[in-house]
Amino acid sequence: MGDFDGVLAHSASRGWAMPRAASGGAEAADGFETVLLAAKAGAPWASAELWNAHAGAVAGFLRARGSAEPDDLTSEVFLAVFDGLDRFEGGAAEFRAFVFTIAYRRLVDELRRRARQAPSEEWADELDPRRAASAEDEALGRIGDVAALATLDGLPPDQRDVMVLRIIGDLTVEQVAAVLGKRAGAVKALQRRALTALRKKFPAGRTPAATSGDSRE
Repeated sequence: MGDFDGVLAHSASRGWAMPRAASGGAEAADGFETVLLAAKAGAPWASAELWNAHAGAVAGFLRARGSAEPDDLTSEVFLAVFDGLDRFEGGAAEFRAFVFTIAYRRLVDELRRRARQAPSEEWADELDPRRAASAEDEALGRIGDVAALATLDGLPPDQRDVMVLRIIGDLTVEQVAAVLGKRAGAVKALQRRALTALRKKFPAGRTPAATSGDSRE
């Protein structure tokens, strides 16, 4: 899931002030705003809280969407997140969308770079790194008993982006729209199409119909 110590050390080498945490550390923090202010000031404990709260979901999202090195890319994402803290304004929900916007952009950059540089290879099931147990396996259970990532892989890219951000990123429709640069209505439409496609893949009683995904709009 990336290397927080490495991210923190790299940030410190770029000029961050790294004061010692006050007595009580994270226990002294009173909500997200306190953690954010401390992280902006360079407190390692606060940066660690932001990492612990989001890095697992970011790594799961990157892995689910085909990153070749999701852990390394997660570290890159958080380097950018920590570098951009001074410019960020908002609460916990806005911060999550901020993190996933950076993650999505870094993923797009990686996929484009690989498309230009890497020769195509025949897919081999035993070599697929996404078979490893990870956060997305648990998250997929939330749309029914769909346990195979290949189910989402069969969706068109725009529908897959929406579903992975909704399920693994745990983002609202509005947050997904912000990450992808789409209207909320367009995200809802893509979600409905994706769910319809997923239902067709499973017999009655095993469909993800129980969860529309709109409950966290």
